[in-house]
Amino acid sequence: MAAHGAPEYSVAEGNDYAAHEQTYDNFITMIKWGSGSVILLVAGMAYFLT
Repeated sequence: MAAHGAPEYSVAEGNDYAAHEQTYDNFITMIKWGSGSVILLVAGMAYFLT
């Protein structure tokens, strides 16, 4: 096996790390709001449908 140095992601051609971070932040926000919505929906169903 050839020994390779550490990859330099910030200088890789075509790499848009800022867009990657923004997409990840949006995904985490969506998961938080989605989870909260599902919890409220289930709580509402438990209260109103029993």
